[in-house]
Amino acid sequence: MACASLRRALQTGALWQVTGRRVFASEAAPAHEMELRVLPPFDYQPVAYTGPSKEEVFALRKKYLSPAMFWHFREPVMITEGKMQYLFDEKGRRYLDAFAGIVTVSVGHCHPEVVAAINRQNSLLQHTTTIYLNNEVAEYAKELVDKMPGNLKVVYFVNSGSEANDMALLLARAYTGSYDIIALRNGYHGMSAETMGLCGQHTWKQPVPQGFGIRHAMNPDPYRGPFGNDGKRYAEDVADLIAGATSGQVAGFIAETIQGVGGTVPLASGYLPAVYELVRAHGGVCIADEVQTGFGRTGSAFWGFQNQGVVPDIVTMAKGIGNGLPLAAVVTTPEIAAALAKRIHFNTFGGNPVCSAGGRAVLRVIDKERIQQHAVEVGDHLLQRLRALQSKHDLIGDVRGQGLMLGLELVKDRETKAPAIAELGEVFEGMKDLGVLMGKGG
Repeated sequence: MACASLRRALQTGALWQVTGRRVFASEAAPAHEMELRVLPPFDYQPVAYTGPSKEEVFALRKKYLSPAMFWHFREPVMITEGKMQYLFDEKGRRYLDAFAGIVTVSVGHCHPEVVAAINRQNSLLQHTTTIYLNNEVAEYAKELVDKMPGNLKVVYFVNSGSEANDMALLLARAYTGSYDIIALRNGYHGMSAETMGLCGQHTWKQPVPQGFGIRHAMNPDPYRGPFGNDGKRYAEDVADLIAGATSGQVAGFIAETIQGVGGTVPLASGYLPAVYELVRAHGGVCIADEVQTGFGRTGSAFWGFQNQGVVPDIVTMAKGIGNGLPLAAVVTTPEIAAALAKRIHFNTFGGNPVCSAGGRAVLRVIDKERIQQHAVEVGDHLLQRLRALQSKHDLIGDVRGQGLMLGLELVKDRETKAPAIAELGEVFEGMKDLGVLMGKGG
């Protein structure tokens, strides 16, 4: 989400929103209940939409696009324009985008500095490949590496989070000479044939052969897991998995620091340090999927893995890296990167000049507008208000997350933790009707 812009919206006193595992919540400023029904003032007039009607677009989508795609809400929302923290439909109605384009818009829709950088590069050179030199991709690689800890010094630019995680698996296997990869139940890492096997949720798995060499460990879920927030207890399951389901040597371990699609589920405290030590002892490398948690979204750190005090061997990133551009990257050590130098590596579109220019602008805006610090300030405020709601309503089972990656879970009963699915639907639809678009997962 555009942290700085959302902060300005929140300070007007109307809305607090948070994405979550199964449901989401909001609370108006206490002065007047009706304030919830009015978004804060925003000095911007959207361009008049002159394209086909919503009904015509819906018919075109149903006829020509994949039937496997889904839409949010009973009545689909049609979006034709975006500006900073807001989206506009075909009739000019304004919505607060509390889902940030599925945790993708990191500095605001159509941020002027990002748009200017993209437009400038578009007018100079739209496309070249890695067989030529280009200053944008080379300078961007350095600027991105400057944000990384340790010996994470080599960048592979790709086009999506799925492709980045594919590359991470290839690097791990090529470097170690082993094949088995440990992933987590409830995790999500993409929809390619390879990354589908990494996912720990049946929702994202087609009924085809998949997941060769993938071993899924117990999810270290502080709210629903059997060991609460004791990360070391969950790590024992990884040790058991290596002993019983592999040769004793593994290629690697991959995890999100906060499981986004799985419902904004943080990993139990102390989990990553214990697992990283264990995996490395068995010959594997450690992969951090920062597709959703990266670029300051958690507030307390630029990268989510830093919140657990670890340094991975490979880091994958996408979504917020380009504020909506088809841009992703894999960053690793020179030693691991050398494993692929035995053959040619090539990517037609990875790190093209336009995406590189946009990615560089995103990094500048994050620093210039103190986006990470705003995530801390706004996130702490949201957590405080949401936990106040939790103390009043038994329906709210858990409030969790960091910075502006927060989740709220509704349950029918706090003891059984049975999901309040029907209530979720009502809140989800009701917030949309009030002008707030949110996400759901889990």
